Amino acid sequence: MQGDVRSDPDFMSTQPPPLTEGPIARTLVRLAVPIIAANLLQTGYQATDTFWVGRLSAEAVAAVSLCFPISFLMIAIGGGLPIAGSVLIAQAKGRGEEAMMNHVASQTCLMVLSISVVIAGGGYAFSEPIIRFMGAEPNVLPLAVGFLKMTFVGFVFVFGFFAFQTLMRGLGIVIAPLLIVLATVLLNFLLDPVFIFGYGPVPPMGVMGAAAATVCTQAVATTIGFTLLLKGHAGIRIRIRDLRPDVPLLLRMLKIGVPASVEQSTRALGMTAMTLLVSTFGTTIVAAYGIGMRVLSFIFVPALGISMATSTLVGQNIGAGKWERAQSTSRIAGAIAFCSLSAAGIVLYFTAEPFAAFIVPKGGAAIAESAAFIRIMAFSFGLIGTQQVIAGTLRGAGDTMAAMLLAMMTLWVFQFPLAYTLSRHTSLSHRGIWWSVAIANTVSAIVTVYWMATGRWRHGHVLEDTELQQRVREEAMIDEGIRS
Repeated sequence: MQGDVRSDPDFMSTQPPPLTEGPIARTLVRLAVPIIAANLLQTGYQATDTFWVGRLSAEAVAAVSLCFPISFLMIAIGGGLPIAGSVLIAQAKGRGEEAMMNHVASQTCLMVLSISVVIAGGGYAFSEPIIRFMGAEPNVLPLAVGFLKMTFVGFVFVFGFFAFQTLMRGLGIVIAPLLIVLATVLLNFLLDPVFIFGYGPVPPMGVMGAAAATVCTQAVATTIGFTLLLKGHAGIRIRIRDLRPDVPLLLRMLKIGVPASVEQSTRALGMTAMTLLVSTFGTTIVAAYGIGMRVLSFIFVPALGISMATSTLVGQNIGAGKWERAQSTSRIAGAIAFCSLSAAGIVLYFTAEPFAAFIVPKGGAAIAESAAFIRIMAFSFGLIGTQQVIAGTLRGAGDTMAAMLLAMMTLWVFQFPLAYTLSRHTSLSHRGIWWSVAIANTVSAIVTVYWMATGRWRHGHVLEDTELQQRVREEAMIDEGIRS
């Protein structure tokens, strides 16, 4: 079966160089750069919708803006669930367990798609109460409800593509998902005006058209991804027999995947809580905070890219029993992230004001205040990279619970309480919020480095289940006619 997969004349058929040998730094960069590019492209969906919807009305823009926090939260959940599959795939790849890779891939798709159908159905049914809770005005309510309903329908495809993308990352295949994302983002830019304003047989759909165009492009991406998986062009193959629910494995995957989803959701909820606190200081400070958070989001993209690449390398090397190489990977990735993001912080420190003016040319007083926010955060950017790399190491080892707890600690133990205390009970006022971000990043990095130094991450190993491995191996042998 393995020879069949690798002989397919397809751009996916060329297997990436082994991640368990060769120069670590070069391998990290080879994996991280396409992941970073794909993450940047994913933001193109929101940017495209905003661009075209902005040509309708202020109410249309408000409708999309109201739905963004809900979409962000759902995307965080969808991005976290398949991480279990990525971890197990990476470790199975390191062990050379192809049958286990196929089984895990199939069960991951089954789990993610099942959950996505439940979320999509529930979200569609409760779209109007959700938008009312968000405080939509009467003239915005129907637009926002229509947009959110269509968005929830699309989450089936969003979650499905996340499953494909994450499984590929576990194998070390990152170029194909990048090309698919690039193609569908461009397609979305072309379809948006067609569905929004109407063209030929397509009637004008207004705001809902933006969501419909996104659903169509996401469906295309998911169809391509699952076709590759079903045909085995991606190095793993989904088979019908592997889609029978394997309850013990599904429970184990949920044990790994749910903390990863909670970790990512924590960031979305933390952003909401911080925004509520900032909003008490007036429009100028809210605008300054928004500019600063855009910069921070820009910094998080390469940090997360390096973190994801680290997870793959660590997972495959643990699977191969190369613990020292896994630890060296974490150290080298941490050094790369710290140095590159510290350099970015230094540049932004000296260019904070013109950079803020470039983002919001008519920001007025918010430009100078956001520049102060950027300068305060700048020297903690390298520490964000360090913290994210260690979180990636923990995920690669299967210890997603520790990664979740560290993320929750950063926001709810360090950042938000400190932001509230410094802004409300000291002379720093709103700048206490700026300082809370920098201090929380610093303390979080120290705690994660300490956790790594204790060696507890080694206990997250998840493939020490010879009974499961033996069962899957025997089923694969029977399926191929090796045994009767």
